Amino acid sequence: MVWSAKADSPVSLLDSNFVLDKDGNAYLKSAAGSVLWTANASSKGASMRLLDSGNLVVLGRDNTSTSPLCSSFSNPTNTLVSGQVFVVGMALKNMAYRLEIKSRDMMMYYTGLERSQPYWSATTDIRTITGRKGDIYSVKLGLASWYFYDRSRSLVSQIFIPNDDGDAIANTNGTLTAVLGGEGSIAFSILQNGSGRSSHPKGIPLGSCDVPARCSPYSICIDGAGCQCSSALSSFSNCNPGIMSPCSSRDEFQLAQLDDGVGYTGTRFALPVATNTNITGCKDACMNNCSCVAVVFNQGNCFLFDQISSFHMRNGRFFTSFVKVPRNNRGSAQGRRRTGITIVYVIGPLAFIGVLIYVGLCIYGRKTQGQAEEYGYLETIAGAPTQFTYRELQAATNNFFDKIGKGGFGSVYLGTLPDASCIAVKKLEGVGQGEKEFRSEVTIIGGIRHRHLMAKGSLHRCIFCTKEDDAPLLDWDTRFYIALGTAKGLAYLHQDCESKIIHCDVKTENVLVDDNFTAKVSDFGLAKLMSREQSHAFVMLRGTRGYLAPEWITNRAVSKKCDVYSYGMVLLEIISGRRNFHPMEV
Repeated sequence: MVWSAKADSPVSLLDSNFVLDKDGNAYLKSAAGSVLWTANASSKGASMRLLDSGNLVVLGRDNTSTSPLCSSFSNPTNTLVSGQVFVVGMALKNMAYRLEIKSRDMMMYYTGLERSQPYWSATTDIRTITGRKGDIYSVKLGLASWYFYDRSRSLVSQIFIPNDDGDAIANTNGTLTAVLGGEGSIAFSILQNGSGRSSHPKGIPLGSCDVPARCSPYSICIDGAGCQCSSALSSFSNCNPGIMSPCSSRDEFQLAQLDDGVGYTGTRFALPVATNTNITGCKDACMNNCSCVAVVFNQGNCFLFDQISSFHMRNGRFFTSFVKVPRNNRGSAQGRRRTGITIVYVIGPLAFIGVLIYVGLCIYGRKTQGQAEEYGYLETIAGAPTQFTYRELQAATNNFFDKIGKGGFGSVYLGTLPDASCIAVKKLEGVGQGEKEFRSEVTIIGGIRHRHLMAKGSLHRCIFCTKEDDAPLLDWDTRFYIALGTAKGLAYLHQDCESKIIHCDVKTENVLVDDNFTAKVSDFGLAKLMSREQSHAFVMLRGTRGYLAPEWITNRAVSKKCDVYSYGMVLLEIISGRRNFHPMEV
């Protein structure tokens, strides 16, 4: 199989059918009548054709394959075939692995961690033959090579794909395929008419251990020898220290050194937090960083990681790796195994009885609580603001009728309480955080005391005036007053709150002004909460294009300086009266 309409969530053959309607739109339809997938292309007199190249196309009335309404080649799943062009914006996906053209290069990513981790690129592959300088914009799979082109379609480089003997592929009757497997490697093979499939011994990446998560977390991948656990972690279950909260007291942890030569795939494309340093300084950097769970030292370069997949045994002794483990994890592995056996025989039966009692109580609790559980968790938020049920907010906003704005993760509506107080209600849409994180953010952010209903709305309405707007032009004193108020708001979040808050999305749309042009920072949907002792944190990319600090782009640890950078872009917009970024200009 080289293409699937719904590779991520296959449909059942029993309750679905494929339709090409009279308007020329192709779609999958369930037995209940709902559309499961659509090609989003329609034209009178359209037809569908499977070309000799393997491309499934929907053709318009002109019936030409050079400009189809849609094609499977434009929406690949996990396979490319010879002659297929792969361009910027496309992606091959399989499980937690992804191939795409990004940062002017073709790269492979592991998405199983909180932040995607690159682990291969075309420009760094030792098989790449560079012809001329240029950025990769499109890729084409030939019979013996992968060809890389720039935006002007000039050949930049290529990767030679040899056969078993290391020679060029002589058979030109078959079709070369590149398949991204669920284990994270790309395998090449030739589909030959009437003779099945012929596989190539060398894929991408070259080494089996160059793929993240080849083994379980914290285990060591050894080329040709499989997976093993370091002696420093052998006393832990599944070789995993099991640290759930690395931000506890520093005295609770210590760094355990792994075997000589053990490195980590993530160092290949990551930027070190320090250069020209020593092992002692590198270890101190990890112990002083709340989020750090592992540190890798390589010839003066120090790399910190907040999440770990599997390690890799490197040739030579240039890598030195440490893992943060509980300080009280001492004693021989043999003694621990004996203690574990005792616990199983003595505590096991008691634990089983306890589980039965717990399950019974849960079933009983669900029957007695009923619908009240939907709002029960709100009562556990200590020190939170006044709480309202969904029905109360629905009545106050006249069923969310008067929409006054839109921010991260939802829209904002104007409402009136029974005591005639005006309120602004944000209705969350598509929030992916868990209940625990939601409670924490409501508790902390609820303590930020300022008026949330601002008469003049967002700052961008005041400074980016269009011909249709009747807003007056702001004088310099007013612009200075707004800029100063915004800076004070950020300083309050960074220094004066009980928990340090990095806003992560400072822009003119998230600065509100009242009748007196007093500025207030708003919309904390992307905010990151940190302890007062914490200076940096590793988080997923968030924010708005045009305001992103360099740390976001380079996958480095972020700090309050990211907000300061974004504030600088806002300040330039306040002064100039124009946006720093226009999508139509890209």
